[in-house]
Amino acid sequence: MTEEAFNAFLHFETEGRAQEICPYGEGHINVTYLVTTPTRRYILQRMNTRVFPDSDSLMQNICAVTEHLRAKGAETLHVVPTKSAEPYWRGEHNWRVYDFIEGTVTYQTSPNMEVFRNSGRAFGEFQNLLADFDASRLTEVIPHFHDTPRRYADFLAALSSDVCGRSAACAEEIAFLRAHEGTYGRIAEALARGELPLRVTHNDTKLNNILMDAHSDAARAVIDLDTVMPGSLLYDFGDSIRFGASTAAEDERDLRKVHFSMPLFEAYAEGYCAAVKGSISEPERQLLPYSAYLMTVECGMRFLTDFLAGDQYFLTKYEDHNLVRARTQLKLAGEMERCYKEMGEAVKSRMQ
Repeated sequence: MTEEAFNAFLHFETEGRAQEICPYGEGHINVTYLVTTPTRRYILQRMNTRVFPDSDSLMQNICAVTEHLRAKGAETLHVVPTKSAEPYWRGEHNWRVYDFIEGTVTYQTSPNMEVFRNSGRAFGEFQNLLADFDASRLTEVIPHFHDTPRRYADFLAALSSDVCGRSAACAEEIAFLRAHEGTYGRIAEALARGELPLRVTHNDTKLNNILMDAHSDAARAVIDLDTVMPGSLLYDFGDSIRFGASTAAEDERDLRKVHFSMPLFEAYAEGYCAAVKGSISEPERQLLPYSAYLMTVECGMRFLTDFLAGDQYFLTKYEDHNLVRARTQLKLAGEMERCYKEMGEAVKSRMQ
């Protein structure tokens, strides 16, 4: 694979040839490398065309959004063109290159409240900077990405097929999802009725998708823009809480370590609400606590669906990796459900 990566990198307009290419990051979907040349560093990615089959539309979305953000003065990803001025190179696999943003770090979990508060502010500002962007310009590269009722239908289909004979290993998780069937449709239904505004959203707002300044921990740039599509800001808020307000990693095996942190929720809400309180609608504000639960249970549902289907979507490191991930998410979702009132009061106080 390293030889293929070296060959792919030759096709881009970069400063110097690659001296070293090594695996980089914690992503589930694409294969990512850090490339070092004599003068600078780059990110090289082998794009996952099984998950994102329409590479043209995917890269058009990313280029359009990053150009808009850059025009507003925001630090953002810079797509390095190929030597034929294309945004990616088509070989045996599809490859793309970004400039490496130096002096930054990413976090898998929040080291302190200030980092999570800064991440909330960053995603809120991301939303505001794109408020005047015409969402109809973007292609829905994964149709129905956060359509939770459809995700539930996919789960039921995978459960019915049980192609790997794994359903017996996750009976408790299956029971949880079935018991909560009536809770999955509020955002999708409100969008369909026009009760929520359609916005440009990131759709994968994990803490580790923000580059933080290595010295100050201030947010520098929002990254991993593959899922930028039209949607609801509720998806972005909820997914941030799902990932960042947990006391443990997404694939922590010991569920005794996995809890929803109300203090982390309050810190994120403080940063996010300060950024969006002038533009958020009242229906959106009211659904912020619910969105945290919904994105968490949806993610658990997706991990469990993939586990039942034989690990076809998410990259895994061991046989029951997706089941481990599903269990953390469903435990968090259950705890969030019990905290709706407290979460709502925290949001309301920070919107004033």
